[in-house]
Amino acid sequence: MTISDADGAGPARWTKSTVYGDMWVDPDDDPRETDVESVDERGVLLDYLRHYRLTLEMKCAGLDAGQLAQRSVPPSTMSLLGLVRHLAEGERHVRRVMAGEDAPRLYRTEEDRDGDWNGAVADPAVVADAWRQWRAEVEATDRFVAGVADLGTKNAGVSDLGPDGGDLQLRDILVAQIAEYARHCGHADLLRERIDGRVGQ
Repeated sequence: MTISDADGAGPARWTKSTVYGDMWVDPDDDPRETDVESVDERGVLLDYLRHYRLTLEMKCAGLDAGQLAQRSVPPSTMSLLGLVRHLAEGERHVRRVMAGEDAPRLYRTEEDRDGDWNGAVADPAVVADAWRQWRAEVEATDRFVAGVADLGTKNAGVSDLGPDGGDLQLRDILVAQIAEYARHCGHADLLRERIDGRVGQ
């Protein structure tokens, strides 16, 4: 589940909570919380991944291109827009490693290994492209995972993790995705607070 504004450029569902003025949505309306109880390993992993994807969108909600591209503190090139691009690369990694697809990197190159961050400039077209790419890669990940019954399924492509491109199980890659989102949602907390004071949630 992803939330976007009418033109698809980025998330715009959330305005301000009426209960807590510095948050996105009233706790009772938080889309990350559902009444569905996860009863197995797959359900737990996918629910955590869904939660963090929505959190990323919430952290970026209501910002213009300049705000999304605003860097943290020197010498870091990190920005919310850079996070979206970076996490699109992470989702694409699932296609390349687990599905064995020919899925070249979206932004990073041999010449610019930080292209996901460096190319995150204050341009509405760049913002729209980042969200489009991220959503496409999220959908590709979800399709792949839905088509694999066994979480112990090994990677069909070459992993860039571990010695000699080590074998990975699907559960490994899902846990790695959750960890990557969790780490960067923490960064997003600080980036967003610096822009307009909105925090947490």
